[in-house]
Amino acid sequence: MALDGIVTKAIVHELQSFIGARVGKIYQPSTHDLIFTLRGAGGGGKLLLSANPTYPRLHLTERSTINPAEAPMFCMLMRKHCEGGTIESITQVGMERIIHITIRTRDELGDVSAKKIIIELMGRHSNIILTELSTGTIIDGIHHVTPSISSYRVVMPGAAYTEPPQQHKLNPLSTGRADFIALMASAEEAALYAAEHPEEPEEDMIEGEIAGLLASLEEPKIDGSGGPAPSADPAGWLVHAWSGLSPLIAGEIVLRYQELGGGALEFSSGARHPERLWEAFDSVMEPVRELQFSPISGLNAKGKPIFSAIPLKLMGGNVKQYSSISTCLEDYYGDKAEKDTVKQRVSDLIRFLGNERGKNIKKLANLQKDLDEAQDADQFRIWGELLFASLHTLNKGDKTAKLVNYYDENQAEITVPLDPLLSPTDNAQRYFKKYNKYKNSLRVIGEQLLKTHEEIAYMETLQQQLAHASLNDIEEIREELVSQGYLRDRSKKGKKKKKATRPTLQVFTSSEGIDIYVGKNNLQNEYVTNRLASANDTWLHTKDIPGSHVVIRSEEFGDATLEEAAQLAAYFSQAKQSSSVPVDCTLIRHVRKPSGAKPGFVIYDHQRTLFVTPDEERIKGLASVLRS
Repeated sequence: MALDGIVTKAIVHELQSFIGARVGKIYQPSTHDLIFTLRGAGGGGKLLLSANPTYPRLHLTERSTINPAEAPMFCMLMRKHCEGGTIESITQVGMERIIHITIRTRDELGDVSAKKIIIELMGRHSNIILTELSTGTIIDGIHHVTPSISSYRVVMPGAAYTEPPQQHKLNPLSTGRADFIALMASAEEAALYAAEHPEEPEEDMIEGEIAGLLASLEEPKIDGSGGPAPSADPAGWLVHAWSGLSPLIAGEIVLRYQELGGGALEFSSGARHPERLWEAFDSVMEPVRELQFSPISGLNAKGKPIFSAIPLKLMGGNVKQYSSISTCLEDYYGDKAEKDTVKQRVSDLIRFLGNERGKNIKKLANLQKDLDEAQDADQFRIWGELLFASLHTLNKGDKTAKLVNYYDENQAEITVPLDPLLSPTDNAQRYFKKYNKYKNSLRVIGEQLLKTHEEIAYMETLQQQLAHASLNDIEEIREELVSQGYLRDRSKKGKKKKKATRPTLQVFTSSEGIDIYVGKNNLQNEYVTNRLASANDTWLHTKDIPGSHVVIRSEEFGDATLEEAAQLAAYFSQAKQSSSVPVDCTLIRHVRKPSGAKPGFVIYDHQRTLFVTPDEERIKGLASVLRS
């Protein structure tokens, strides 16, 4: 479920402890996201601001991110205007999914200036906009909105900030019992009247731009009318009439109404139904008014993951509780946004690797066919020798020759096919040439079979690595394919990328406090195994299954660390969804790369095999950092 006004209110309430905090470094790890490092008030932390069109959000985060070598322009601008500034206020616009953060700082001349960051968490229209507090002028937005995109408002440097279109909904926190019941009755009456008196289209007297302007000036009344009848669709009416209420919260109100004995809503004299709907509405809104948030996540009736800033009865008993809304959002969203971006970025690589693997499988079948034919090489040699021994009995134009096979114990007679256009001598020579050709091809076919098997294994390894890849890992895999000659270099000529001296690695900490390094691609695997690890460190890899190189960076550790390292090796492999996965472990000094082998390929000995079943919850429970 997406963020609603209640979740937004919980976020703003949690962030009040950071008023007075200083903004440290600002990063932009991806196109839609900003990370603010906060220091001072609230104990410090990292604040994620995301205008991701699918997963817009704002919350504190502990997740490690890899930042681009060169900061994007919007990030540079945010650093210029906000780094070193003090947060003066964090507010929500009504019950909307819009948050304002005011920051006071000093400019290059030392003069005090104030900026307002506006975070609009509105699905595909989400945005992060930096404005001058005093004038409301837009300095820039993370996403530009030009007049060709929207005729309502423009988000471009120098333009005046305009709020998103008003929805003209009621504030659920400032409505009392009498007003709620009166609004419900009027909405019911308006819906019934609209059903009985459908509007007939009037003849347009005014056309063109003036007609559009007049239509835009006809704002709907803020009375909850215009939507479905409360009696016919109470949840739909609640969402239509009240600001900040999602279908999830509306469904919770209706469920509580039914638990209070409410059936179909009736508005006849003396009916208790409106009172009961108010009681259900008020019971949901009470903790929000009191700012008593208890974030939870779980599954709805359809088994879909959902979260809420307040307890919900419709989740049943199987819920996960959180100490703060930030930890709830961090757990719910996890790396969904990155996974979606990765999925988009790797689609071409997955298609390429699939095609390459398919071509090699087809080549393997053809090589096997050639091998089967080449196995008959000795037969051609025998035919040639028998023909030479019987040239005096043969004539040009013969289609077959019936000869005694001197190589057979029983001296059986065999029939040798001949080309009638060739002389007996040329027919014999033809079979000797075939013999020599197939004899020589056996060696070549053997080499090609080995090479083709290696190619298929290499493609499968890269496919497995893409399944676990981060955005940074994708670029390293792409660079590897370029360096190996599979892909053309897409970078502009003369603008060579400065290669990192060492890759960024994910390092887990075992329950015993031991560092466990995991390679996510061949560049990382080679660095971890061949350069970083010491001779007596322990190396792990799934047995005969594509996967990550895992290294325990210690000579002394307990069974718990070994078990967790084996879990990591199985989890980051092609056998992630399997049980009893075989994982080989040995010392680094017994691992070596053959000369001329593909990137990431090693051979090893002195191993022992562990059998583990990957446990995702256990993996997520291990502390991890990104280290370069």
